[in-house]
Amino acid sequence: MLAGMSGSPSSRIAPEVMGHYLQGREDGRLRSGRNRLEFWRTQDVLRRVLPPAPARVLDVGGASGVHAEWLAADGYDVELIDPVPTHVEQAGRLAGVVARLGDARALEAADASADAVLLLGPLYHLTTRGDRVRALAEARRVARPGGMVAAATISRWAAVHHMIRLDRYTDPAVREVADECARTGLLRENDGVGFTTAYFHDSDEIIGEFADAGLPDARRHALEGVFALYADIDEWLDDPERRALLLDVARRSEHEPTLLGVADHMITVAVVP
Repeated sequence: MLAGMSGSPSSRIAPEVMGHYLQGREDGRLRSGRNRLEFWRTQDVLRRVLPPAPARVLDVGGASGVHAEWLAADGYDVELIDPVPTHVEQAGRLAGVVARLGDARALEAADASADAVLLLGPLYHLTTRGDRVRALAEARRVARPGGMVAAATISRWAAVHHMIRLDRYTDPAVREVADECARTGLLRENDGVGFTTAYFHDSDEIIGEFADAGLPDARRHALEGVFALYADIDEWLDDPERRALLLDVARRSEHEPTLLGVADHMITVAVVP
């Protein structure tokens, strides 16, 4: 265990964050509505950057196993690590998925024991840079040389965009929280915003965090592009023909520097030296 890390994985997560996820809503979040775009784009990026199955994938902070499920179905050897007991219980019921409690900042896995390490949620709730770099460094330690590390981040202006789209930005209390997040990256829990304590990244800073964790030459992939801002996005996602067009444009524009900060989510990928 790393210095300064004590107690169970569950005890190391902020109480309000634990409370948010114990509500059990995370399992369905990516399975319906406009959040399907985030799911399909995450799936698209990972299928292109992961080593071929049956590589060993450590899904750190994998929640209820929304991504672990399809990774196992694709033939990967998947182990899911999460600090929320409910998530571990849900993921442990999935075919081909081993799930256990753990903390992204202090992984119990051996050095160079995985072909790929995914952090598709932990960086959202590590509000200090030191903790985020620690989690990335742990992922680097566990991944074999030549393997890969992928981490998801929420974009700095996502709260403002989301509140405007939902017509909540006119509420002074909500506007204050969203504006503070856009300015500092820190999101304070607020019922009007509908999310818990979190950190939202500037699109450039994740590259520095990867580098400080010993992961140079990282590459960013914008997930939703500008499409999460569209009011009628559900209609596009429901129509297979229009959905295919939208996903194609999102893929072709995923590295466009001028659009990286517009997407609600981004996945950054690096090969382990």
